[in-house]
Amino acid sequence: MEKMNNLILVPTDFSEVCNNATQQAAKAAQFFGYKLVLLHVLDKNSPSEQEASTKLTDLTSDLAKQYSIDTSFEVEKGDIFEVIPDRAKELGANLMFLGTHGKVGMQKLTGSFALKVITASPCPVIVTQKRPFENGYQKIVLPITSDAGPVDKTKWAIFLAKNFNAEVHIVHPERDDLIGVIRMLTQNLALAEVKYVVHPTKSSDFTEETLEIAASVDADLIMIMTKPKEGVKDFFFGRYDEEIIFNKAQIPVMCTNPRPYNWEKIFEF
Repeated sequence: MEKMNNLILVPTDFSEVCNNATQQAAKAAQFFGYKLVLLHVLDKNSPSEQEASTKLTDLTSDLAKQYSIDTSFEVEKGDIFEVIPDRAKELGANLMFLGTHGKVGMQKLTGSFALKVITASPCPVIVTQKRPFENGYQKIVLPITSDAGPVDKTKWAIFLAKNFNAEVHIVHPERDDLIGVIRMLTQNLALAEVKYVVHPTKSSDFTEETLEIAASVDADLIMIMTKPKEGVKDFFFGRYDEEIIFNKAQIPVMCTNPRPYNWEKIFEF
């Protein structure tokens, strides 16, 4: 992974799901020894700037005491879809945690609006829902559907697995074009001394089977990569991405945007 500033950013609108994201981020910051920064973007539905600052002062103080971590906060004005990724880049954030209600949520930092924040982020985004996770990432599900793109996702899987002594569950369709990718992935996991299990699937519904496997192994995290539109720098979310991100089991999902905004091979064969 590129050297960042050992910092986790959490946008918050003070909702229940954002508070859950904050707690999970604080635990991650404690484990990694990272700084935690909370960000509130003011709009017409926000408390006053002074009230928001007071809430954030109390919250960061409580988190610092509870988790023994370095915390701070920012209150900014502007468009959340510009402010959040801009601040993540300027701060050199390694990770962002984002709370969401799922597709039905309509709060500014939740629901489908979260997708725009994810795709604009310069760092991986861990999307959380209401369900709390207490014990870090013990079981990580890594879906693989292509031989292109997930360089950063693979590095993060190894990084998290080694730090949490986790087991990685690779899920992939049984296709000839993926044989070399899975071989190289497992070789790299083995070299890193990371435990792994491979789940080849024959189902016509890869999304459904991925989520069933994640639920069956009691996964703490699913890792996906956004898909860039061919030839452009924008991203889109199809049925697979949205169903994974807003999964009914409420398993946190790490979303990573490919670099440098186009398809690239994981490995050269």
